[in-house]
Amino acid sequence: MISLLKVINLHKSFGKVKALKGISFEVQPATVHGFLGPNGAGKTTTMKILSGLINFDEGSILFENLNYKTNKNAIVKQIGFLPQNPVFYGYLTPVEYLNLIGQICNFEIRAIKKRIEEVLEIVKLSNVSKRKISTFSSGMLQRLGIAVAIFNKPKLLLLDEPTASLDPEGRAEVLEHIKSLKEEGITVFFSTHILSDVERICDYVTILHEGKVIVSSSLENLQKRYIQPIFCVEFESIPENFKDRLSKVSYIQKIDIDNYGKVSIFVNNIEYAKIDLIKILSQFETPILSFYLRKPSLEDIFIKVVDKSDI
Repeated sequence: MISLLKVINLHKSFGKVKALKGISFEVQPATVHGFLGPNGAGKTTTMKILSGLINFDEGSILFENLNYKTNKNAIVKQIGFLPQNPVFYGYLTPVEYLNLIGQICNFEIRAIKKRIEEVLEIVKLSNVSKRKISTFSSGMLQRLGIAVAIFNKPKLLLLDEPTASLDPEGRAEVLEHIKSLKEEGITVFFSTHILSDVERICDYVTILHEGKVIVSSSLENLQKRYIQPIFCVEFESIPENFKDRLSKVSYIQKIDIDNYGKVSIFVNNIEYAKIDLIKILSQFETPILSFYLRKPSLEDIFIKVVDKSDI
């Protein structure tokens, strides 16, 4: 399968500050790709380069195998971009604002009207299409921003921290709309430092740290590669000499007990532990309140790969 986007050994500096230090990754078509990293990692710089707002120093970008430098104008027309803090004319309605966008994109008048109806339906703002934008909630504003970014039917949609300033309800709202864009044939590449957002909707993940890509793969592969099986146990009270007694079990690598009395047991043989561990725990006289295999967490992956890159 041909990648929609390939970024190869990309460098960017601002004076003496190296924002990007040779990053490389690929974005597959019809996917949601999370671009993850702490603030200052270089995410926004990458977004601005891909959207054509700033140039890069070294490296190359291929969009459907077309070289970005020699085909920039044609490629940028196929990319939609929503910055972190979009600004709108609050005195306009969504219909009026999108009509302005359509004129800027050189759409015919009849085509503008049809496309306004389409994008407002996609982002579920049809019922407020004639309300003043100034009355919109933060979540509604982000959805309107997405409508603007997809107005010209881009193949790739770039979203820079689209949920950063939203409350939980607004975040859930926007994430669901991002996920649904795949059904419209739009590939979504969005940056964030919110791990749970990526875990919730992404097919692929690229993790950026201090201007370098430290891992880029499908979320499924990352979970298989980096997550160590962890069994979580909650006792009515922690049994006496619990750690000492379990430390003799060969497949148990580590035992953590938090301040609330919940136990995390790290194992290196998950199949055997599934059968044997519950037998061992049942030998303790203290009642077991819960016992389960913890679902892999993106936070675990992030901590592992960032720590590894710092070695």
